[in-house]
Amino acid sequence: MGDFDNKEREEVFSKKVRAGKRTYFFDVKATRSNDYYVTVTESKKRLEDGVFIKHKIFLYKEDFEKFAEGLKETIDYVKANQEVVEKRYEYNENSTESTKVSDDDFNFEI
Repeated sequence: MGDFDNKEREEVFSKKVRAGKRTYFFDVKATRSNDYYVTVTESKKRLEDGVFIKHKIFLYKEDFEKFAEGLKETIDYVKANQEVVEKRYEYNENSTESTKVSDDDFNFEI
């Protein structure tokens, strides 16, 4: 029965977003009572040893609106106060420009 419970928690929906040296995973999962929630995972390869470090947050549906409002307000603030050039990442082995990430990139590792 334990295996069945684990199966119930597998992703209902999954979206993978590659962004330079980071990959973001947006996953919809279900609780045992079939209540959906979202996990947001950032995955980044550690330069020293090539190990992938993952950070995950859990977002429950009763918080969707407030979370989305807060994220939008925060992004709008940055866009209003600094130029934001969104990169379109093309995975072309002949081009180094498309995967370039500056040294002052945000780093949330603890």
